[in-house]
Amino acid sequence: MAAPKNPRPCSIADALALVGEKYSLLVLREVCLGNGRFDQLVRNTGAPRDVLATRLRRLVDAGILTRTAYSERPQRFEYRPTRAGLELEPVLMTLMAWGDRHLRPGDDRPMVLEHVCGNELVPVVTCSSCGDAVRHDDVSAHPQTPGWTVAGPAAA
Repeated sequence: MAAPKNPRPCSIADALALVGEKYSLLVLREVCLGNGRFDQLVRNTGAPRDVLATRLRRLVDAGILTRTAYSERPQRFEYRPTRAGLELEPVLMTLMAWGDRHLRPGDDRPMVLEHVCGNELVPVVTCSSCGDAVRHDDVSAHPQTPGWTVAGPAAA
């Protein structure tokens, strides 16, 4: 079956078009951990150098990372997250927690995050209005794009 010509307008799809490419979220992980130099990124992500250069250029162009020279000869750069990049950090934390729960047996976790309070960080999505944890059954979708319903195009 061919892909639809006009898929649902979606902010998730828009975000994935930018950060869903292979290695992009791993680059962001490393930069948020403070590993923003090219050689660190190659080593810690496993990305081929040419692919990494392309991802970095795209993330900088999108305003997710900044690039600052730290050496003139040879010219070398360090990458840091922008405010938009830091706003993706909770997504990384939540994705990591999901991976720990569903893809790692027992306590075989490669990293643990500690909150400033001294306890292990377990990310939870909460409602900014009431503060309650968000569960699937507590959320209802309201499409804002004309001609679309939750089930798909209104004319279908």
